[in-house]
Formats: sequence, structure tokens, C-alpha cells
Amino acid sequence: MNLIDRSNQILSSLNKSAVITELNEIEKQMNTDGFWSDITSSSKISQQYNNLKKKLDSIELLEMAVSSNDEKLLTELVENNEIILYLSGPYDKNNCYLSVFAGAGGTEALDWAEMLLRMYMRYAERKGWEVGLIDKTDGDEAGIKTATIKISGENLYGFLKSENGTHRLVRQSPFNAQNLRQTSFAGVEVIPEIEDSGDIIIKDEDLQFTTMRAGGAGGQHVNKNETAVRIKHLPSGIVVASQQERSQNKNREIAMRMLMSKLVKLENEKLELEKKNVKGEHKTAGWGNQVRSYVLQPYKLVKDHRTEVESTNPDDVLDGNLDQFIRAGLKLNN
Repeated sequence: MNLIDRSNQILSSLNKSAVITELNEIEKQMNTDGFWSDITSSSKISQQYNNLKKKLDSIELLEMAVSSNDEKLLTELVENNEIILYLSGPYDKNNCYLSVFAGAGGTEALDWAEMLLRMYMRYAERKGWEVGLIDKTDGDEAGIKTATIKISGENLYGFLKSENGTHRLVRQSPFNAQNLRQTSFAGVEVIPEIEDSGDIIIKDEDLQFTTMRAGGAGGQHVNKNETAVRIKHLPSGIVVASQQERSQNKNREIAMRMLMSKLVKLENEKLELEKKNVKGEHKTAGWGNQVRSYVLQPYKLVKDHRTEVESTNPDDVLDGNLDQFIRAGLKLNN
């Protein structure tokens, strides 16, 4: 199939007329009296509107490239837009929560977890997605024990779900005097933001709430009030936390939304197909379980062990250039 045929197939799938109709309907909503009085609802609708505007811009740019038969531009646009055709899962269009946690490797693993967190935040920035830090626990000497961010935009879970798993780093350690080569591990978990809880009911007696002071820069900036919230769901053992907001009530709302998302996802994972498409099997962040390796010494290579995609520029990858790995992961899951 040539570029023009592939472009027309994409344009048919993106359905420009349906996008325009939906934009017009949202504009009517946004122009009604009192629309902005409900901040939560209006923010969600505004995000939906902005996502649709970007989609329409993408469609019109592809139409222009087809009419001008600009082969270079067509190649780029077709490769970028064909990815969207793979996003057919029930939660693929949702925002997502991405968590990073240190695995085996001591202080080195804590530092590696922080490097991974930065990589994903840089990738989101490159894509123009909105990123918010939900919770972070610093390591005792360096790095982080765990952190969770929320990434908002279009098709976020679909794009990032293949990042689930253990990520392995090999490098000369900056944390020992001998500067020896060290292998360390960190785990990544991606879950969709789910608002429709279905039949799941969370009982108050099943929850254990803990409040604490949110982390800060120190000195006069330390939060003296216990605004951060951690919630443990006793039947499942799931623990979620939020320190994003200055209000304890708002952090509790955020943590409860994450808990609901995890419980809905856990329920769906009872079916093997859902288990494969939504999260994948849980494995310990350690030897033999890695989905991707990042080697900085004695040579430079990033290799995804599922797709065989490689890069000889790990610095670029760690700075957020993940597109080739994301594309390959999407194709692998479809």
C-alpha cells in the first residue's frame, strides 16, 4: 500500500466530520451560563475540547500533505498517525497514572528510579502532555524509592501501557569509590484513569487512611500540616497516596480516584485477555524479568527485549526520546 492509500485509510478512520460535530457540541456547552462554575467538570470538558482541536489540526495537516503530495511530510504524518489505529483497547484513550519504584540494587537502584521518572516526564513534555506529580518518596541517600505521576492528554494509556515492567540499568556506579560496573533495576507500572467504576463499591470499613506532611524543599517551605494522604485497601492490599495538593481533602479525592482505577483494572484482569492488554503479569523488579535494558558501560545500548528495538544513544533515550520504543510496543500488543 502506497503513502496516499495509507493516508486515505487514516483519514477515513479519524473521521473528520465526526470530530467537527463533537467540537461544535462542546463549544455550545462551554458557552452556556454557569459552565465554568463547576471547575472539575469544566476542566475535563476543556481537556476533551483541546484534544479534539489537536486531532482536527492533525487531520487537516494530513489532508494538506495528500493534496500537495509532499512525500517527506506524508511519510512523517503517516507513521505518527498510524499509531492511533492501534489504540482500540477499552481504556486506551484515557489519561494514565505512571508509577516508578526502585528494585534490586540498593542506592544505585534508587538513583535509577529517579532517572526513569525524569525520562518519562521529559517524554511527556516533548509530546505536549500535561504532567502532575501525585506522590514521591525520596531515597535515604539519593534518588527515589517510588513516585507516581498523572499524565493527561489524548490516548495516554494506549501509548504508555507497554512501558509496564522491569527496566535494567548497567553503568559504572557513581556511589562507590572503585567506580565499579553496577546493575540495578526499577519497576514501571502504568494504569488508566478510570472514572466509571462499574459495579465496584468501596466500603469505608475496607479503607485504612494515613495522613502525613507532604515533602518540600526544606526550611521555610516545609509543609507543617498533614495534607498528604495514603490509603490502603485492606481486602486487596492496594496502597495509593497523594501529596499533590495543599488540601488534605483534595489529596484524598485524588488517592480515591487512583484506588478506584486500580480496583477496576484488577477486576478486569480476572480474564486472561484483559490481564495481557491492560497491565501484563506482575513480576519482581530484578534479574531475568527486565523488559528493557539500558547499558551505559562498557558500551552504549538501549534494547527492548520484547520488540528487539535498539538505540545506540542511551543519553537521548533517557532525555525522553522514546518514540521508536512506544511505536514498537503498540504494534506488539496488536
